[in-house]
Amino acid sequence: MVKIHVKKGDESQFLLETTVNVGVGELLTGIERIYNRRLKVNRVCGEIEQLAKAGVALPPNMQGLTEEQITELKLIDEWGNKCEPSGGFEMKPDDIGRRNGKVPLSSMAQVLTKTVKEAKDLISNKNVEQNICVGDKEVTDALDMLRGACMIVYPMGLPPHDPIHNEFDDKEDLSGTQDSLEVIPVGEGALWWAGKELTRDKKLSDFIGKNEKSKIIAKIQRKSSGAPAREPVISEEQKKQMMAEAYRRQEELKRMEAESSDVHLDSSWADPNELKRKFQGLNNISWGPR
Repeated sequence: MVKIHVKKGDESQFLLETTVNVGVGELLTGIERIYNRRLKVNRVCGEIEQLAKAGVALPPNMQGLTEEQITELKLIDEWGNKCEPSGGFEMKPDDIGRRNGKVPLSSMAQVLTKTVKEAKDLISNKNVEQNICVGDKEVTDALDMLRGACMIVYPMGLPPHDPIHNEFDDKEDLSGTQDSLEVIPVGEGALWWAGKELTRDKKLSDFIGKNEKSKIIAKIQRKSSGAPAREPVISEEQKKQMMAEAYRRQEELKRMEAESSDVHLDSSWADPNELKRKFQGLNNISWGPR
């Protein structure tokens, strides 16, 4: 099976296993789906971390308002009492006024935070270094884990306006956010390898050959972005190592230069009387007491 190390820009995304006979169109659609769903997992993880710290989301018309403003406008959070965490809660007002502050107790909060870590690890780009592939199954498993944790802590469910609820139902609205710029809609992506775009109407083997044991690095981005920038010949880490080695060598040369060029005169072979003392048997004589 061919392994494809998928990157976005210079950042590793995931390692995918496929075959050389796959069509590029089918391959690219799969990569787009995995890439976008990994983004979804990371968004949900971020929201669940906030859920554990500040409770469920307030209705949109109450977000960002102070308690006085809410009272003055006579606004009511109808979902606040319906969607309370299992086992009770403690009040911790949200600093940005986005969530209602009904925070799950420590044991339930740990369920959320622990699951978030497990989900992130399952789809982490560090899996590339360990030669672990990530596909639809792993991403689906991560989302199921997060959904299950939310159901445990919030058995009555989350408010319909909560971002987590919308993410699970694939109804998220990312318009006007930075997240929307990262998403690559299916059909609008392009895959690049070795400075060439892999066109959808051909097979992968038309570009990389028919060796099923191949491993390539391919970059995904929007078609409208053109060709991706070439990666530097040496990485930043390699550059740092080379600079450190050059500095160490420079310091070594300075030290050698600082030492007198006459240091060799202390050697026995440079002593003009050495041969004379040798014939007279005066070498290695200790003048101290025995």
